[in-house]
Amino acid sequence: MAALKKPVALIVGASRGIGRQVAIDLAQNGYAVVVSAKSSSDASKVHPFPPDPNSPQSTISTVEREIREAGGNAIAVTVDTRDYASIQRMIDQTIAIYGRLDVLIYNSGAIWWASVEKTPMKRFQLMQRVNVEGLYGTIQAALPHFRANNWKGRVIVVSPPIYSRFFRGKTAYAMGKVGMSVLTKGLAMDWEREGKTDMAITSIWPATAIQSAATENMDPGNTKDLRKPTIYSDAILAMLQAPVPSVNGCLELDEDFLRKTGVTDFEKYSIIPGARPRRIMPEEFPNLAVKEQADEGKRVDSIKIRASKM
Repeated sequence: MAALKKPVALIVGASRGIGRQVAIDLAQNGYAVVVSAKSSSDASKVHPFPPDPNSPQSTISTVEREIREAGGNAIAVTVDTRDYASIQRMIDQTIAIYGRLDVLIYNSGAIWWASVEKTPMKRFQLMQRVNVEGLYGTIQAALPHFRANNWKGRVIVVSPPIYSRFFRGKTAYAMGKVGMSVLTKGLAMDWEREGKTDMAITSIWPATAIQSAATENMDPGNTKDLRKPTIYSDAILAMLQAPVPSVNGCLELDEDFLRKTGVTDFEKYSIIPGARPRRIMPEEFPNLAVKEQADEGKRVDSIKIRASKM
């Protein structure tokens, strides 16, 4: 029952790396945390403990144990984000355990960086199902519970700003990740139009590469250009505390958002003390807003069209 007094955060994709760090830091900051991903284990048999956070030994079970041993409140729930029924069970379990949902963070993702020619159909389909379809399904399953919470909540999506260079050399991957950013923009517009002033959805992306299983696989041993995942969790915590209008529908970079909140010391995030990791993102991004027409015409609503034909 004590957990019900805390805000409840569901982190999807929290078994390793960035997701693990976000779960641990939210728990340390007063959240009851649901740690969710596909991998689980018998955490009691893991020695030494805790395991390398970027290794297969780190699972939602070990993250749950880490949080609990530090005095936090957490529960591990498995999910396969390719399966909507599994997503619904994850949400149902969250509500059954904690009775509410205040924060949803979608960190789950599949990666394949290659040209279109060298990206097989199965790999393309996997990325779309885990990335954009998994996010859409998770939000769909969560919306009734945000409604039950009087439309008070936050959604954080791990997806990038929209700009042309992001497509280069990884088009299939970019199609899904940019789709996630489009969902951030579109859902924010829905909430604004519907007067849901206590709901916000925000995308976040690293300005500089962050140490994780993905970066270790891509460039093993190169740590001088990597930052600790705590920069990500710090940025997310700041987003959750920010006023809704300042973050709803925004596509943010971790470093740039923290700078807006007054953070100036970024050396503490470097893996190698004194190193200055190379920024991998542009300094400025295209403004996606356009000059709107005074009359946008008749708004089409497929639900009303279908109802009129029944």
